[in-house]
Amino acid sequence: MILEGKEVPKEKLIHALRVGTLANKFSPIYCGSSKNFHGVQILLDAVVNFLPSPEDRPPVDGFNPKAKVKELRKPDTKEPFSGLAFKTVTEATGDLVYVRVYSGVLKQGDTVLNTTIGRTERIARLYRMMGNEKQELPEAVPGVIAAVVGLKQTYTGHTLCAEDHPIALESITFPKPVISMAVIPDKTTDSDKLGMAIQKLTRDDPTIKFHTDEETKDLILSGMGELHLEVSVGKLMRNPGVKVTTGKPRVAYRQTLGRPLELQTRYIKQTGGRGKFAVIHMRYKPLDQDGIDEWVKFQTDNGEKPDVNNVYFHDTIVGGVVPKEYIPSVEAGFRNMAKRGSKYPFPFVDLDACLFDGKIHDVDSSQDAFRSAAEENFRDAQQVAGIKLLEPIMTVVVVTPETYQGAITGDVNRRRGIIEEISSDKGRGIIRAKVPLANLFGYTSDLRGATSGTASFSMEFSHYAEVREELADIPKPEKK
Repeated sequence: MILEGKEVPKEKLIHALRVGTLANKFSPIYCGSSKNFHGVQILLDAVVNFLPSPEDRPPVDGFNPKAKVKELRKPDTKEPFSGLAFKTVTEATGDLVYVRVYSGVLKQGDTVLNTTIGRTERIARLYRMMGNEKQELPEAVPGVIAAVVGLKQTYTGHTLCAEDHPIALESITFPKPVISMAVIPDKTTDSDKLGMAIQKLTRDDPTIKFHTDEETKDLILSGMGELHLEVSVGKLMRNPGVKVTTGKPRVAYRQTLGRPLELQTRYIKQTGGRGKFAVIHMRYKPLDQDGIDEWVKFQTDNGEKPDVNNVYFHDTIVGGVVPKEYIPSVEAGFRNMAKRGSKYPFPFVDLDACLFDGKIHDVDSSQDAFRSAAEENFRDAQQVAGIKLLEPIMTVVVVTPETYQGAITGDVNRRRGIIEEISSDKGRGIIRAKVPLANLFGYTSDLRGATSGTASFSMEFSHYAEVREELADIPKPEKK
């Protein structure tokens, strides 16, 4: 039609753009301002016209927990219902759980199965959220995102499905927290109210973690960045009766053994009466990525959940030299010591521990003796093998006018960063780098000041890497 000098019909143009977008050949770009409501409706129309509908997507993969087989669910109303809870919002009138429907139909009054916890739930109300406004929905079909009221035990990452057709969809993988700060309750804050507020916060946002420091008794809040922590503390403060102040952010360092080793521990105590006797031979090996991948595949294939810190324990005991009833005690002792090192107060990661030999006493051996032997063994292993201190490395992407590109790359290098890629597009420079998190505190303000507010950056966790003790922002270990 273009060659013939005729006008291209709007429907054909939209269809061609849709085909190209779905094939990743086109990337439609729109300009506007949500604050001034410029271009918002045009953008929403583009979402409808160009982005894939449920019918354009392949069936969703799932796992039948009863039959122990994989299943597919098509985005069809005739299929059994399945959906994923991907967000929880706490409100005064009750929790709102956002559910994305993948198959079947979800209706008000339905009773559904939560396969994540193995409990049934009743759907009291369904809403379509329009900002803060709720529009009641009689039912939700594939592709619809509905806010559900009435769920008592369903939270972010849980699967909901028809009772007679159970399926577990792939759960959401949440990144590990990489930055921490101390949260100090005000004297007037009720501890019960603070506890409830923290419980709601971590339930709504699984990337937020809380724990109490065993030595300082500080309440430690961990998250994905400075802004993330600031927003989370703001949510805490909005709870009636809760007032807190915050301490300096702390990096969530990790550690592992400096080298592989084998170590024997003879734990023999005699204090009159029945004593304690346990002899164990342990083999420790720091894991590289290939070793981690091998363990993850092994546990996944056997229906187990991989360890969050990639710390694994197994045994190769033959002939019953260590009876089976004592082996769990050895693992418990090892894992207890792996939560916090003897030199640095950080968890261990990327480690394989193997119990391969040992001895018992017919009278004096006990589970407690083998647990204590394992704790002593791993404590000694840290002294013999040495420690590698690991720090979180972030992937940082900076977008800046080209005039500031040289200054920013120099600043990244001063922060112990490694430049991976530098590119330009229409006068804007894009710098991609790996930078230690400890050197990124306050980077937002520094970048704004160095570029007169014209540059921006984003960051996400990449990996842990070894760092020298003198470069780490940690309290120096006490000399004994």
